[in-house]
Amino acid sequence: MSAPSDQPTPAAKKPNPLDMLKASKAEATKPTTDEPKPSKAEGIKIGSNYLRGTIAEELTNDAPNFSGPNGVLLKHHGTYEQDNRDRRAEAKAEGVPGGKYYSFMVRTAVPGGKITSQQLLEHLDLGTQLGDGTLRITTRQGLQLHGVLKSNLKQAIRRINEVQLTTLAACGDVRRNLMCSPAPYKSDPVYDQMQQLADELALELKPNTTAYHEIWLTDSETGAKTNVATNGSAKHKDSEPLYGKAYLPRKFKLGVAIPGDNSADVYAQDIGLLAVCEDWRVVGYNVLVGGGMGVTPSAAKTFVGIAQPMAFVPVDESNAAVIGVAKAILRVQRDFGNRSDRKTARLKYLIRNWGLPKFTKKVEEYLGHDLQPPRPIKVADYNDSLGWHEQGDGRWFYGLFVENGRVKDTEEVQLMTALREITTTIAPPIRLTPHQNLIFCDLTEDDRERLEGTLVHHGVTLTDEVTNSRRWSMACPALPMCGLAVTESERMLPTIMDEMEQQLEALGLEEEVFTTRMTGCPNGCSRPYNADIGLVGKTKGKYTIFLGGRRQGDRLNWIYKDLVPAADVVPTLVPVLKQFGEAREPGESFGDFCDRMGKEGLVG
Repeated sequence: MSAPSDQPTPAAKKPNPLDMLKASKAEATKPTTDEPKPSKAEGIKIGSNYLRGTIAEELTNDAPNFSGPNGVLLKHHGTYEQDNRDRRAEAKAEGVPGGKYYSFMVRTAVPGGKITSQQLLEHLDLGTQLGDGTLRITTRQGLQLHGVLKSNLKQAIRRINEVQLTTLAACGDVRRNLMCSPAPYKSDPVYDQMQQLADELALELKPNTTAYHEIWLTDSETGAKTNVATNGSAKHKDSEPLYGKAYLPRKFKLGVAIPGDNSADVYAQDIGLLAVCEDWRVVGYNVLVGGGMGVTPSAAKTFVGIAQPMAFVPVDESNAAVIGVAKAILRVQRDFGNRSDRKTARLKYLIRNWGLPKFTKKVEEYLGHDLQPPRPIKVADYNDSLGWHEQGDGRWFYGLFVENGRVKDTEEVQLMTALREITTTIAPPIRLTPHQNLIFCDLTEDDRERLEGTLVHHGVTLTDEVTNSRRWSMACPALPMCGLAVTESERMLPTIMDEMEQQLEALGLEEEVFTTRMTGCPNGCSRPYNADIGLVGKTKGKYTIFLGGRRQGDRLNWIYKDLVPAADVVPTLVPVLKQFGEAREPGESFGDFCDRMGKEGLVG
């Protein structure tokens, strides 16, 4: 069996939409008589000259936003065009061009969430100097600035690169930020081995275009390049050996975890890598494929997917075999994924259409050898890493709860100021978690007192004072900046959790551990569809309540109630929580109880 080359190849048995895309932009969207017309985004990508478009030219004009085609391309560079939807009426009244106050979200990719204090400090400074005064920890362990004006966009991206991070491929039709269980245990080398794999995958699967450096990191007057985080400099100018000129049909997400700590939510990824361990070392990975949270309720052809075990890949001194399988899966998606309908372009749809056996066979064909069947392992837990923990090397790490990942200063809580002080005085290594929290690493006994003292001084609630229900909750940003949001999420969930805390205490269930995840639309950025409780924005002020998932992340939930007003969310859940407290089996979690009872077995 011969392996396909690294370049995109025409499909032998199924015409490939890439064959239709010609060199000129005019021909980019012209279909053959046998295939559906490629989506508009495909024409934009193929005609962009490896993601360049006319971004550089538009950066120099006075318009507050970019043209539509460049908006598509900008995502691959790590930025989205947004506007403040709370101020649209004001913008129209003031005659603002376009009737919107435009700004940009800038997202930094941080494989496994591993950063330095200096890198976090620079993002804090960017948030206050060029953004809206805040910083956000993302659900994929990255960092996000909001409110960056177009005139400041190049400066923001350049400064991120100057601290050896990058925004390249934090968004767009490429591999997204690599997630990894972040706990810095030194007594368990498995965590470092997983982080190493995440780092290597981030490098090996990155786009190869030089457009990013030309546009954002070259001085417009001298042509000199700044000292930047290249993640490995581009080897071939104007060449994408892995992605091709059209890149992928849609975004592509990966995560690495172990059965005892699925904090990377590997079942929600296009590729999930679940470590198989023996004698305190990783001996291989179960490769899971086809996860994905996005769905369009009005389109029956779309669905939420939980990744399926495809194969076991052994590892020795290197991760080369696992990286090879990941590349092969990406190439299959590149060559056979749906390029005509972006709603059904994720890997999960290709696997649904083909079936897992056919998909596996094609991956083996691209690899040039057969794969082993997956090992019979399952996830058992999720470690949020919050609170104080011994690292195993005589030092400590501390996981700080950051509600919905939003770092800001208010009159009551000066979290941004506290973090600025910690990063400049103690300056510990830091990890960002998939639940949007912070871990401070390598702390001494003296550091422990200084850290807690700094947090308390600035009004920051310590982790051990946070209730379990709030600790295991998270929300996407939604309004006012997200253009896809249909209702509130981040601004609404704290109020819902206030009420939830009161009701749980009244029911004697305040010690229960279950996940509550909220989104402002069905796209599922906070991964609500595998949570114990999922709250998904359906229309303005109303949500679909999902029940029956679980904290471990390996099971989908189902619709319990639809179109529930925000004020009725907790009252709708209270009878079910009461039933759970009265009829649960010993040790049964809330999600497991709902799954066992089913919708018909629950009250309400």
